[in-house]
Amino acid sequence: MRDKKDNATFDLPGFSPAAPLEPEAKRPPAPRGKRSTLKQVQLELLEPTDTTGLPVWVRDENLDLTGLPVWAPN
Repeated sequence: MRDKKDNATFDLPGFSPAAPLEPEAKRPPAPRGKRSTLKQVQLELLEPTDTTGLPVWVRDENLDLTGLPVWAPN
């Protein structure tokens, strides 16, 4: 609930009504230069991929099927 006797915020600078803004003069847009487009090059991937683009799954002897390390007895 607001205190009815507290008017201090209205006495601070910046709380007066805003002055109307004057419109800025319109400038014509700058002429556009012609952009040269770079030719795209297909990069070779580091790992072989399948038809979907995902890396091919390779079985690692140190990991089980869930990706956890295989504990070998000493």
